[in-house]
Amino acid sequence: MGQQKQVKLNWLQLNLPEGLLVDADWLQRHGYSSPLRSKYVAHGWLDQVARSVYRRPSAKLPAPNEEEALRWQHVVISLQTLLECPFAVGGRTALELQGFAHYLSAAGPQEIHLYGDKTPPGWVSKLKLDTRLVFHNAGKLFKDGAVPRELLEQSGNIRTRRNASTDPVPDGFIRQPWGHWEWPLIMSSPERAILELLDEVPQRETFHQADVLMEGLRNLSPRRLHTLLVECRSVKVKRLFLWFAERHNHAWLKGLDRKGIHLGQGKRMLVRGGKLDTKYNITVPENLDA
Repeated sequence: MGQQKQVKLNWLQLNLPEGLLVDADWLQRHGYSSPLRSKYVAHGWLDQVARSVYRRPSAKLPAPNEEEALRWQHVVISLQTLLECPFAVGGRTALELQGFAHYLSAAGPQEIHLYGDKTPPGWVSKLKLDTRLVFHNAGKLFKDGAVPRELLEQSGNIRTRRNASTDPVPDGFIRQPWGHWEWPLIMSSPERAILELLDEVPQRETFHQADVLMEGLRNLSPRRLHTLLVECRSVKVKRLFLWFAERHNHAWLKGLDRKGIHLGQGKRMLVRGGKLDTKYNITVPENLDA
């Protein structure tokens, strides 16, 4: 029995990195019953951070009995690499983390925007985090909205601890190392993230915010943009993107192949009392330059 106990502890230490989260279903599938989970919690081999949610405590805590703060990155990386519910960091958050929002507060983003093709586990909303996780259906905006399987497989083996892979990343995504172990955090590329943000205009994002962000996007890839704009389901987003790009006269716009980018028919009223742009048939604010 002692040897079997040690084998199970060793397996957990190898397959559940310090600080990351798993739920009771994950532990149950790997042979850790409810009584065994309770025993591990009592002995300090697991921490229970919410009902049916566990994490391995750090071996190098700052002081005895002090818990390592649970951060949103722990949650997202756990979803991406361990729990078969992958969500990519996208929209405003991806742009902020890649340095395109220079007005970001020192405290960091207050909302984390995540995009995926599955419903997040119910326990995610019960975690005590200092930021709010906002989930979006990636399939609503792109024909193939899911995080590519090959990217998940490249990032999934975090047992090596240092996995800042140099393998090519599928169009529309990047991999950013995070934390002491440089775990791979999957997020939208700037080209994909700005389209995700424009999908929120004007309900959750203002024209002014989108305009400031678009002004700073001077080095986008025309090839990657073409692929994403062809796959984009939203006529509004495509028209808005091209309107903003022409407004700021970005150099990359000259290299953008517009073949296959369908802009639909008819007018789109995006702001009441605005002016109609006759080229893209969208209403935009009268005083955007004010």
